[in-house]
Amino acid sequence: MKQIDGGVTAAKGFKAASTAAGIKYKDRKDMAMIYSEVPCKAAGTFTTNIVKAAPVKWDKVVVENSACAQAVVVNAGIANACTGEEGLRYCMETAEAAAESLSIPVSSVLVASTGVIGKQLPMDRIVAGVKAMVPALDGSQESGTAAAIAIMTTDTVKKEVAVQFEAGGKTITMGGMCKGSGMIHPDMCTMLSFVTTDAAISKELLQEALREDIKDTYNMISVDGDTSTNDTVLLLANGMAGNEEIQSKNEDYEAFCKALNFINEALARKMAGDGEGCTALFEVKIIGAETKEQAVTLSKSVITSSLTKAAIFGHDANWGRILCAMGYSGAVFDPEKVDLYFESAAGKLKIIENGVALSYSEEEATRILSEPEVTATADIKLGEATATAWGCDLTFDYVKINADYRS
Repeated sequence: MKQIDGGVTAAKGFKAASTAAGIKYKDRKDMAMIYSEVPCKAAGTFTTNIVKAAPVKWDKVVVENSACAQAVVVNAGIANACTGEEGLRYCMETAEAAAESLSIPVSSVLVASTGVIGKQLPMDRIVAGVKAMVPALDGSQESGTAAAIAIMTTDTVKKEVAVQFEAGGKTITMGGMCKGSGMIHPDMCTMLSFVTTDAAISKELLQEALREDIKDTYNMISVDGDTSTNDTVLLLANGMAGNEEIQSKNEDYEAFCKALNFINEALARKMAGDGEGCTALFEVKIIGAETKEQAVTLSKSVITSSLTKAAIFGHDANWGRILCAMGYSGAVFDPEKVDLYFESAAGKLKIIENGVALSYSEEEATRILSEPEVTATADIKLGEATATAWGCDLTFDYVKINADYRS
């Protein structure tokens, strides 16, 4: 497997387009479309929030009941959440507009929205945006990147990644793009993620691969502890690589899952590292755990601790906050056996051993914690299980961004 440049248009047969529909933003593109030249197998995972946006309800039906999917229409600025029957009707109207323009079935069109909750979509602008994007569909890397930029809300950077790998004697390409910066918390995080591949794989294995992989990727990130109404991950496979269809959990399936994990983890890290107002990606590794579940619980507890996140912002090696967050996680461990390390591009430093602080340099610790990516590793010395979670620091700007988001 090797990483290549690109995103959702990297795989054979996939095109993208974007446009400025004026849905909320007046100075930028705010709609995107992904289209496959041939019908795709589709898989999806969605928010666990009881309050589900209309696009989530629409996409669940398409993924579960439609024979194929061929297009995705995305808008930024308005979430189409808490919009009742009208919101669902607007999903239908969006899909109908795309289906008519592309000459494909309505049931093969997926939709996604992100932005302010409670407002209705301006359907005249949505439909006009769909009609403007269809003739602009293009398979270039530039078109895919423009789509990744168009779906941003409070994101500060576009998020895309692509890889190639071998399966069945064929070169297979997989690429993805996502958006997510605030209201990020499992399960799943507030996010939209779209992954495309030219692999031939059964729908059942496609769904299983995605369902299993989000446990170690998207569900291991948190920015602010708020689970969104619109969380959606869609995985489309059009089979244009020409490999023999993957129908069992063989070597080709393992290669597919490895590539999917790379894509999803890369996108998840990009979201955590672009948390609203943040200055640093904060990675927490739990090693030496008795079970995977124990390690997951402990790592998530640390990345969601407001006090720990604030300490990371202040470049303060306040290790007591980390141990405290582990202690109230609900996982059982012996705090007097814990070793803790801080690490970044500036170096690695052991902070505590067997639950007690070592004689370390505060200046060196601050230097390590001043990097844009910081890792805390806790060894609890109980077994061989591990887990990694990703979050970010908590800054003044997070409050500023969310205090006036609707305006």
